[in-house]
Amino acid sequence: MLRLTELKLPLDHGPDALHAAILERLRIPARDLVSFAVFRRAHDARKKSAITLIYSVDVTLRDEKAVLSRFAGDARVQPTPDIGYRPGTRAPENLKSRPIVIGTGPCGLFAALILAQAGFKPLILDRGKVVRERTKDTWGLWRRSVLDPESNVQFGEGGAGTFSDGKLYSQIKDPRHLGRKVLTEFVAAGAPSEILTEAHPHIGTFRLVKMVENMRTSIEALGGEYRFQSRVDDLDIETGADGTRRIRGVVLANGERIAADHVVLAVGHSARDTFHMLYDRGVAIEAKPFSIGFRIEHPQSLIDRARFGKFARNKILGAADYKLVHHSSNGRTVYSFCMCPGGTVVAATSEAGHVATNGMSQYSRNERNANAGIVVGITPVDYPGRALAGIDLQRRLEKHAFVVGGGTYAAPGQRVGDFLAGRPSTALGEVVPSYRPGVMPTDLSDCLPDYAIAAIREALPAFGRQIPGFAMEDAVLTGVETRTSSPIRIGRNADFESLNTKGLYPAGEGAGFAGGILSAGVDGIKVAEAVARNILEA
Repeated sequence: MLRLTELKLPLDHGPDALHAAILERLRIPARDLVSFAVFRRAHDARKKSAITLIYSVDVTLRDEKAVLSRFAGDARVQPTPDIGYRPGTRAPENLKSRPIVIGTGPCGLFAALILAQAGFKPLILDRGKVVRERTKDTWGLWRRSVLDPESNVQFGEGGAGTFSDGKLYSQIKDPRHLGRKVLTEFVAAGAPSEILTEAHPHIGTFRLVKMVENMRTSIEALGGEYRFQSRVDDLDIETGADGTRRIRGVVLANGERIAADHVVLAVGHSARDTFHMLYDRGVAIEAKPFSIGFRIEHPQSLIDRARFGKFARNKILGAADYKLVHHSSNGRTVYSFCMCPGGTVVAATSEAGHVATNGMSQYSRNERNANAGIVVGITPVDYPGRALAGIDLQRRLEKHAFVVGGGTYAAPGQRVGDFLAGRPSTALGEVVPSYRPGVMPTDLSDCLPDYAIAAIREALPAFGRQIPGFAMEDAVLTGVETRTSSPIRIGRNADFESLNTKGLYPAGEGAGFAGGILSAGVDGIKVAEAVARNILEA
């Protein structure tokens, strides 16, 4: 089988156009083409008047060798690579102790799945609830301003990715095609098969809920065990005579101790109490860069017209997205983050008396507004001190947003025109903000450090030159966006173990090694494989 890449066709091409393009590209008669299947489809909308679709196609030919010989050296005509996943290890019959996975977000989910598929029967612990109950608790904050600190957007089955746009693409290097394993398992769990072929696939919240449930069923059928509402409050660490530290188990909030020699730490980027516990227990942690900012909302129709012109709302293209970057004169980089076409801005706090925002879309992406984080990159130089200083900054900003929003979990908001003019908003305009429990018109200028406000004020008009209307007067900024990524990194070695605590495997976004559903799932696979190897070598 051969893979052809960069086959370009017009957006409105006919049903036989791809077949004809393959024949023309390979210079073969129709009788020599046995079959073909689309591997990937993307679009190029740089010319809005002539948007093109770009295909990668796997083809079966009558004489593959002859065609390969004719196209020797052509990088766009190559043998189809083997991208199937092959587990490297199987659990022994006399498994002495099973590994523990802490957290059921994308990273923990795939770590548990891989371990279960290899016969290691993991124990999976999560501080939150099963996804259906968690969804009800999350809506409790959005609709009634009632926060459950253990069951919300951040904590519970499925992790923070459950209440997101469900984006399934990443820019990580993936030579083993582990991302394909993630997508394949998602399809098996109920995701639409098109995520295997679309260049920028997404799922949306409602579909993710059912998929997470189905994956739990698969893991349990393979001998894995889930325990929800089981927050890990401490680690049992043994220190040898030579000073070597080794994990021997975990301690739950109810005081129960569970023995284990291998613990995967996939707690997500908002497990601040867990980070404090790890820091106090001497686990190697360092501060890392992250970003802070606001959510911005526009009419989705504005973004569609700006990106797709006359092809706006084309069924193949769907709701338009964007990716923007501006390097401000004060040295700060401002960029769009987690853009959610046709989505909503959601309350994403996990702590009482805090306001934090995020974005979410359903699979259909058919809500009125487009939203994205407009965030500013910051580094440990901006929050010097201990390794947890970034968490301290996040909390200060979120507490202030809670107060400015009125102390009811409403979020502070401001019209873009007022923000740029440096005046408070007293009312909102054409763009109705989607954030619930609600938005309080105010002045956002003291909700972030001065350097961040200055950088965003410079960036918005610059973004407006790329997307006409982006800096429209009635676009809405909602604050604050503080949880773009983990503010810490839990160090690990080449074997994925903690730098100073053997048997502890920091993983995923919370540990600073992923950003988004796909990369977190890939990291979970790698960590699970490392755990399996270590168990077999013991």
